[in-house]
Amino acid sequence: MKIVSLSGGILGEDFAKHEVEIGLRRLKEYGLKVEFAENALKGCKYLKEHPEARAKDLLNAFGDPETDMILCAIGGDDTYRLLPYLFENNELKRAVSDKIFLGFSDTTINHLMLHKVGLNTFYGQAFLPDVCELDTEMLPYTRRYFEELLHTGTIREIRPSEVWYEERTDFGESALGTKRNVHNNKGFCLLQGKSVFQGEILGGCIESMYDIFNNDRYEDSVRLCQKYHLFPSPEDWNGKILLLETSEEQPVPEEYRKMALALKQTGIFERISGMICGKPMDEKYADAYQNILMEVTDNPELPIVWDINVGHATPRCIIPLGIFATVDAGRQVIRFRQSGNTHLS
Repeated sequence: MKIVSLSGGILGEDFAKHEVEIGLRRLKEYGLKVEFAENALKGCKYLKEHPEARAKDLLNAFGDPETDMILCAIGGDDTYRLLPYLFENNELKRAVSDKIFLGFSDTTINHLMLHKVGLNTFYGQAFLPDVCELDTEMLPYTRRYFEELLHTGTIREIRPSEVWYEERTDFGESALGTKRNVHNNKGFCLLQGKSVFQGEILGGCIESMYDIFNNDRYEDSVRLCQKYHLFPSPEDWNGKILLLETSEEQPVPEEYRKMALALKQTGIFERISGMICGKPMDEKYADAYQNILMEVTDNPELPIVWDINVGHATPRCIIPLGIFATVDAGRQVIRFRQSGNTHLS
């Protein structure tokens, strides 16, 4: 297993050392050989200033015959800056190999990069937020899917978690061993459309996808994403299931509407077979987001299933991207065809 920092460099900061130690111990208890990529521990400032180093780590991880799984450290907000170092001379296409790639949040952009070169990936968990959970063990629901991916190389089905947790506000050493506040979960919620629909899943964090079309965060994000054709073509979305979830920034409803409208302008809502949406962190703005999605899509026949335990709200499952899925909201399950990846342990 290779741990990479493709967005933020928190992994290498002193304030995260206690979390890293927890995560490494847990991974080694699985009998895994764990390595950090060459630049993964160089901290926030270095990685912010050197996107080429982050790109190099990804290329090297794919080229390493001893690496079966690439695990992202955490998200961030500027992994789009890797594009020139991965696509200018087809570097990623030449390097990519059949390995498990797991991450979420800003890693949405990396998933789209890998989709572009034909690799199916896994969305929903990362090293620091999940493996390094400050409780005495990984959250049980999260751990179940992480272990399934480790042991089988795939995820066969997803069912709702019985509970959801409030996000921590303290990640310091004083929080070691502390429990999260817990609430009963309501399960998958069908907002509209048929309760059963099918297709390959593609998507991720809506804020990251919005940066592909909007320069509010970075003045060159749109230019680079357009230059390297990062967003899948309209034809590529035919029959797919769109995955959407929101980040810890918890965008106000007005901003969420802007992001949903930006996606609508691409025409994908007219091509997809349905939509699955992750629970917002702490369920903030959940009702408003639901209403906005139904208004913006403006198609009551388009299935939308809400409250999938994926993305920034805990606990987190893992969703295979690019694998044919059947969503059955009535039976509260999403099933996947076997992906065929090699197991790790």
